[in-house]
Amino acid sequence: MSQRFQEQISDIVSTIVASYKENAFPVASASLPNRDSIIESIHMLRELLFPGYFGKQNLIIDTIGYHVGDLLIKIHEKLHEQIGYALKHQAIKNGEVTLDADKKADEIIYAFLRKIPEIRDTLIMDVQAAFDGDPAAGDKDEIIFSYPGILAVSIHRLAHELYLLSVPLIPRIMAEYAHIITGIDIHPGATIGKYFFIDHGTGVVIGETSTIGNNVKIYQGVTLGALSTRGGQNLRGAKRHPTLEDEVTVYSGASILGGDTVIGKGVVIGSNAFITKSVPNGTKVSVKNPELLFKGHSPEDVKEEFVLDWVI
Repeated sequence: MSQRFQEQISDIVSTIVASYKENAFPVASASLPNRDSIIESIHMLRELLFPGYFGKQNLIIDTIGYHVGDLLIKIHEKLHEQIGYALKHQAIKNGEVTLDADKKADEIIYAFLRKIPEIRDTLIMDVQAAFDGDPAAGDKDEIIFSYPGILAVSIHRLAHELYLLSVPLIPRIMAEYAHIITGIDIHPGATIGKYFFIDHGTGVVIGETSTIGNNVKIYQGVTLGALSTRGGQNLRGAKRHPTLEDEVTVYSGASILGGDTVIGKGVVIGSNAFITKSVPNGTKVSVKNPELLFKGHSPEDVKEEFVLDWVI
């Protein structure tokens, strides 16, 4: 390495370190959670939710308790460390100096793990919804192993419980991991009822204050979003995203926006609809399809079966 190059590197190092000092480098305050460790926790939790499908296989019901106990110890160890980091980091940012992060982390983990049976029961219903709603599904095993909607919703239901327990950072890291690998973006704050199915899933966005009832089905490209975010941080905590009541179906590409927007029970929203106002119970909403042009053929050459009717 030449002396000139060493001098250039030294100058670049000095510039980068100076930028850290100017922009509150987090190591100066407290360690942040480790993303890779959180992802490892997700995999262990999925093994707990669906034993025999992920991680150790060929489990026997008479001895599965030993496996579950071992898993719980590993999950506790991993989450205790990461939640502790998150709590300490938040406390320092907020100027708190009396927080017992270890004790608080234990309280959170025990409360969270007690929710696992309830989360499992709900996910079993989600799997059933996917099977009932998709004729392409060979069986429920296929759904658990391979459906991105089930993976995204599984991670969401875990992240949502940690969100309700006021865990900083970690729920959002979990949600973004699900987003990266499935293309489905669900904020951990969103409230989602039972028997929920996202079909295909790519491009689905469900905002933080969305509320979704039971027996709801949505398709790829659906957005449950805010009508406007121009208020920025002043909107924190406000209801910005829509409510979908029970038995709603939303087809691909539809956008439903606004905290005051309520989609009533049994409503069907057609593809590419843009909804900013509430829709009464039982309504079917559709977008009139643009005229289709077949170049190179006279109108009489176009057979009737080519005419598409998108009205639901």
